[in-house]
Amino acid sequence: MTFNMIQPLYLKKGDTVAIVAPSGILKSREGEIQQAVDLLKSWGLHARVGQHVFNQADHFAGTDEERCEDLQNALDDPTISAIWCARGGYGTVRILDKLDYTKFKKHPKWVIGYSDITALHNQLHNEGFESLHALMCVSLTKDLGDIKDSVDSFKEALFGHPRPYTLVGSKYNRGGTSEGQLVGGNLTILHTMLGSETSLDTSGKILFIEEIGEYKYHIDRMLQSLKRAGYFDNCKGVIVGDMSKLRKNTTLWGTSIEQLILDALAEYDFPIAFNMPAGHEEDNRALVLGRTIKLEVTKNRSKVTYK
Repeated sequence: MTFNMIQPLYLKKGDTVAIVAPSGILKSREGEIQQAVDLLKSWGLHARVGQHVFNQADHFAGTDEERCEDLQNALDDPTISAIWCARGGYGTVRILDKLDYTKFKKHPKWVIGYSDITALHNQLHNEGFESLHALMCVSLTKDLGDIKDSVDSFKEALFGHPRPYTLVGSKYNRGGTSEGQLVGGNLTILHTMLGSETSLDTSGKILFIEEIGEYKYHIDRMLQSLKRAGYFDNCKGVIVGDMSKLRKNTTLWGTSIEQLILDALAEYDFPIAFNMPAGHEEDNRALVLGRTIKLEVTKNRSKVTYK
């Protein structure tokens, strides 16, 4: 089911961005957070680092209560214009059901991140708000020239000029043209949301997926689970991002990851575009989730255009 999404106000010089850590631990990552603060300042923005960002509670950046407190404070604060997640890892799902969007709805703001932050993107989408799938603070490299396209696309999206994309073609592309709201993110997180209030309804929408560190058979298992749950029945298209650092099983899968995805989705007729530079690689372009896009796919190239 599609509905009109609320777009947070684009940023302007003088606005404030909160940096929070809803997931994994930030041990010895102070330098990267400072680099993120400096980058925001170079864009004319103020940065406010959450009180508990550098806390440590086993696997996590603080206890569930501490991580939730930082995120909730940022959601509630009308002087905050965007919330930039420091890193992913694991942990966002543990605080999802503790969050209250009452004050956020009066002063919506951009929430930025990828990977584990997909859980938060899903919840925001179901609450009716656009959000930004883009690099996180720890994604920054010493030489930002190495990730110029990632940083530039992030800045442009924040300030109101999200990029259209022309993707490198693939012999695996399944051609076609469609329109729909862009949703999705990390495949594992989408899969783990099944059966909960945070699961996405992809009817009439275009799904983006990316993954890291999985066996091919497990990617197939997740796609089969989503398919059996009706995830793709009324979907309008799929955009495949990076499938990074795939693990080798002792029993080889036997086909490419692209063919695996095509085989899993063979019974549907929507277009499928590969080679979206988004996910767990240095080239991680920003995507506005919840925004309606036009997807045009041929073997030679694909185009992603915001409506």
